Amino acid sequence: MKTFDYVITNPVGIHARPAGSLVKFAKGFDSEITITNHKNGKSADAKKLFALLGIAVQCQDTVTVTIEGSDEDAAFDALQEHFALDL
Repeated sequence: MKTFDYVITNPVGIHARPAGSLVKFAKGFDSEITITNHKNGKSADAKKLFALLGIAVQCQDTVTVTIEGSDEDAAFDALQEHFALDL
């Protein structure tokens, strides 16, 4: 299992467009990917759009990304890049 924390810098948080992009990206990996919002403690499967929107991540919220599975090393590196570019 690998984890990293990230502070959301998108001015509107994880809304529909970045959430959709993240879901599409996460589905490219076999590993389970979970996003947890530190502010409210809610977690969601990063491969499910409505679950991700439901954790209400806003700008400046810190999230923990947890990756567990057969391709977690590749997913870990790729997701860190994706967050830095899109969220």
